Amino acid sequence: MSIRSALALTRAPGSAFVVMGLYWGVFAAHVPVFRDRLGVDDALFGTLLLGSSLGLLTTMWLAPRFDRALGRAALPVAAALLALAWIVPALAAAPAAFAIGMVGVGMASGICDVVMNARVSQIEAQSGRSLMNANHGLFSLAYGLAALASGATREAGLPMVTVFGTMGVLTLMLMPLLSRAPAPVEAPDESTAARRLPLWPVVLCGVVVMIAFLSEATVESWSALHIERTLGGGAAQGALGPALLGVTMTLGRFGGQAISERFSETAVIRMAALVSALGTAIAAMAPVPMVAYLGFAITGLGISVIGPMGLALAGRMVAPHQRSQAIARVAVIAFCAFLVAPVLMGGLSEAFGLRAAFGAVAALLLLILPPVMALRRRAAAPVAVPA
Repeated sequence: MSIRSALALTRAPGSAFVVMGLYWGVFAAHVPVFRDRLGVDDALFGTLLLGSSLGLLTTMWLAPRFDRALGRAALPVAAALLALAWIVPALAAAPAAFAIGMVGVGMASGICDVVMNARVSQIEAQSGRSLMNANHGLFSLAYGLAALASGATREAGLPMVTVFGTMGVLTLMLMPLLSRAPAPVEAPDESTAARRLPLWPVVLCGVVVMIAFLSEATVESWSALHIERTLGGGAAQGALGPALLGVTMTLGRFGGQAISERFSETAVIRMAALVSALGTAIAAMAPVPMVAYLGFAITGLGISVIGPMGLALAGRMVAPHQRSQAIARVAVIAFCAFLVAPVLMGGLSEAFGLRAAFGAVAALLLLILPPVMALRRRAAAPVAVPA
């Protein structure tokens, strides 16, 4: 199936992926600006980023209830909450205010993430097609373009709050599309509604996605600092790091849309883990920015398909009315990465430098192989659930 037809089927939830990518792309390119304005070192900045992680952890409880309560309106409301949440960190001048603002950002991001992935999984089940990679490709495309544009706005001296305000206007423009998302599937009867969520498929998918998210988050948030501080690049050169990650993740996910129709998810995930580990190692050892760009590009190509395929597997291993719940559980396990990533990168960077920090991420990516081997056996025989 073509990428164009896949995106046409999921244009409503796909708009939410665009919104999410725009905001996080702007944030990634402005990490050095946030850090300098707050006047903190790497270790404390990494700790402040835990605010978003704490907000994300509420997703398991909030997102399924939010989805059921709002129904068809859940997606546009979630996107609006995300736009509002970014106002506080964009204006914060004190570390405490920034941390509190990031808690709100984490909560809004988590809710929006669960709802939009659940909608794509729902459309996948209805159409019998693999659609997750194409939509995550939209996120990466928006992320990369926003990061690249932010490099230009930083060089031009445009205030950060103006950039975030522009993202709010774009979110408002996408509201008509977001409002067309389908309503969540309800349980056909009380006995089906009471069925417990299968444990191990959710745990296995969660571990796989967690490792992918941890690696992605570290490159997104710290690549600009690595290029600017370790390798002596300028602001535009630093912004090119996360921008390249976004571009190559876009290519990888759009390419993964075709690959996922020919090969098993677990086979692709295993190869992707090896490729992304190689790319991160290259970035860690890079002597100049150009070599780091190569490493980040390889990392983006490899890591791009792991998260979407893990979420797609979780969605198809449970009953239709359990998708929001299953994806929320997988997301919460995966979001633990955002608790580990700031502390890991901040602590290692402060103690040993960013080269060692990125080298640790490369080694961590190899740990994805054991859970994905266990997941392969379960993916070959999906859980049978009565309608």
